[in-house]
Amino acid sequence: MFIPESELILNSRGAVYHLNLLPQELAPVVITVGDPDRVERVSSRFDAVEVRTGHREFITHTGRIGSKRVSVVSTGIGPDNIDIVLNELDALVNIDLHHRTAKTDLQSLQIVRIGTSGSLQADVPVDAFVASTHAIGLDNLLHYYRTDKTDDVALLQAFSTHTGLQGTQEPYLTGGSVRLLKHFVNGFHQGITVTCPGFYGPQGRVLRLGLRHPQLINQLTAFRFGPHRITNFEMETSAIYGLSNLLGHQALSLSAIVANRVAQQFSSDGAALVERLIDEALTRIEIL
Repeated sequence: MFIPESELILNSRGAVYHLNLLPQELAPVVITVGDPDRVERVSSRFDAVEVRTGHREFITHTGRIGSKRVSVVSTGIGPDNIDIVLNELDALVNIDLHHRTAKTDLQSLQIVRIGTSGSLQADVPVDAFVASTHAIGLDNLLHYYRTDKTDDVALLQAFSTHTGLQGTQEPYLTGGSVRLLKHFVNGFHQGITVTCPGFYGPQGRVLRLGLRHPQLINQLTAFRFGPHRITNFEMETSAIYGLSNLLGHQALSLSAIVANRVAQQFSSDGAALVERLIDEALTRIEIL
């Protein structure tokens, strides 16, 4: 099927519009970070940097760690930005940009998010690391795509009943890559990550506005379903997992815990914590 110019926009050099990337400028292993300034902090650990490009908040550096080619891409904050980044990453490897048709031989990227998050459990302390086994999306991004029913309908139904969110936010459940997750066991807490569509009200913060779901934080902390519980929440993981699963990519979300909402604590040096997570992640990504 031919993809019109209005549906997949290319810039004057033939690169995908938002990322300003050509297919040959993207590596098969992609690290995503929210903060554009964090791209340089990741690529400074590369043995060599081959590509530096960007457009708006989307900055990309591609280089090598040993013999492994890796790209680091900034996404900005939120599921809407992830929709742009994941679709354009997929287009770079699975669409013939010249003929504007999908390729018959599809490539699966390995996508690792390195980000920050807030803990929802007392035993997942500030300055810890979390690798997300699953994500529950309180955003609505995946509802715009045709999807199969979740593999664990019972878990999702139990969550919706427990929180009282069914019929409003319509939560969805999606899983991370088991293949990638097995490399992030030691030194990482594992559990379900909830993705929220905002930082203040959607994450239970009260400034001047009242909340429609004032007990949401307590409900998320208390949720249990068999061995599953919610460890943390942030603003991108469900979109990364959901789109990666639909498009056939392997994805894993790693979070540095900068806040514990149960203990109401915040990291004394969040920047140093993120640096440690970058080092830990790159050591393991090199041997994927």
